[in-house]
Amino acid sequence: MSADTSGSSLPSRIASLVHAHFDALPTRSKPTIFPDGSREWIPMTGIVAVKGENTPSESLTCISVTTGAKCLSASHIPRCRGLVLHDCHAEILAIRAFNYWLLTECNSVLSREKQLPNGHDTSTPENEKVSVSPFIQRRRMEEDAGSICKSPTEWPPFELQPDVNIYMYCTCAPCGDASMELCMAAQEDATPWEVLQQEVSLPKSQDAEVPGTETLLDGRAHFSLLGVVRRKPARMDAESTRSKSCSDKLALRQVSSLLSRETSGLVTPTENAYLAGLILPEDEISQVGCDRSFGENGRMQALGGRSWPRETKFEESTPGYRFRPFQVLSVPSEKVATLWPFAKPKSVPCPAIAVEQEVDPSTSGAKFKKSRPGNVSAVWTLAPSYHHPSPMTMDTGSKSLPTLCRSKTGLYETIINGVKQGNRASSPDSRGASSLSRAKLWALFREIAPASVPRTYRTDVSPAKPLVDASKIEDPHVNTVQGHIPDITTYQDFKNPSSLEDPLQIRMQAIGDAKLVLKGWMPNSGDESWGLDVLIDPKKRKR
Repeated sequence: MSADTSGSSLPSRIASLVHAHFDALPTRSKPTIFPDGSREWIPMTGIVAVKGENTPSESLTCISVTTGAKCLSASHIPRCRGLVLHDCHAEILAIRAFNYWLLTECNSVLSREKQLPNGHDTSTPENEKVSVSPFIQRRRMEEDAGSICKSPTEWPPFELQPDVNIYMYCTCAPCGDASMELCMAAQEDATPWEVLQQEVSLPKSQDAEVPGTETLLDGRAHFSLLGVVRRKPARMDAESTRSKSCSDKLALRQVSSLLSRETSGLVTPTENAYLAGLILPEDEISQVGCDRSFGENGRMQALGGRSWPRETKFEESTPGYRFRPFQVLSVPSEKVATLWPFAKPKSVPCPAIAVEQEVDPSTSGAKFKKSRPGNVSAVWTLAPSYHHPSPMTMDTGSKSLPTLCRSKTGLYETIINGVKQGNRASSPDSRGASSLSRAKLWALFREIAPASVPRTYRTDVSPAKPLVDASKIEDPHVNTVQGHIPDITTYQDFKNPSSLEDPLQIRMQAIGDAKLVLKGWMPNSGDESWGLDVLIDPKKRKR
């Protein structure tokens, strides 16, 4: 579960830990190695929690490991109904997997609290021997009351332990703006393409969220245009997508934190809920590109010093949203080359060609066997601190892979085209939906929320067709607030709370302001008008 903290640098130890977990995955979750020795390539990402960083007790725990390089076309989105993953790039899957793990960790802590005589109060001698989660804790309301910058906002009940930092390791640079210089350097002719004026006109900030306006740049097109939002890269003959590049999504996370819509209803956005560092191989880092894409003096410079909620004073320890740039850290490329045989090659020599032919520049390009990306995505997450079975965590794949590199498995899936292997994305259903899908993450949040969160976060506990009877769930630690709670029947309503009293409005304000600064952000809309009844087997629905 934890890595040895002696010896090499922190980034190198994090990389080794992630690779050890990937290496232990079953063969079906890895890229194909062909009989001639050639192999598919795939990006891999891992998220690691570092507890007690730079202390004698420092420990590393791998939270999630994912691979992937595919995303859905824009035309496919309206058919997803919350059951198909739009973006299966490794970095995005890793963040979704981290949020899934965080939801299960909250759920396990709540179940543990119910076993205690005094709930979550561990001050009595009888409870001194009861362990708590090493990663999350209940927020102490008295700390807010004594804060100079006291906020009237009623934040969620949990927070990350103050000595936990979150790092992301990737085997290659994130697609999009941060890697444009690398794309240029890989070309035979790095001269920027000539761009016509009408091609480069980007929408004004107030039009950035208008559906139907096609302004996103292709993933690798127009080298001379830097610091703008791009699509995921794809073949020239592929249908266009509206999934934004990983550079853009990671940049946005520097404002919204790593917390998703679901976990934002349970976990407070503290300073360490943001990514502490992005770790990449040395030869995958363009310092100019990373500074422009992520840095405090780059394209997001206008967000510096701003905070949400908008308060006159803001301390680092005060909960809330702000622009928090992460560090970009390196791992020696030679080390990664020995650990990762599935990196994307510039060209792959065909084994049948003699060595002297391979190095002869006059030889035809036919001697190179073209390498292609794998279409399989692997997803693995750590098990929660306490085992707590629930309807939404029954089909997790952990029975087929109970442990991975001495870590207990919380979720193990193999994804193809956004659904679990063996299912069709063209006709999605609950059985084939990944646990990281919109519908299942929302359902997992709903299963947890009625027993753990205050009124402002309970706006979705009374859907038209509830999967769980929230009225039968009791929690001695939370005072029930009476009053009208509006029904939330669609994902659109859940994602965009209408109540001005809802703290999630603060998150929406922060994200909205960040998207205005990121030039050309277009919504990938069309998969919001569905309810949780999509998870009910059609044969069991009442007519």
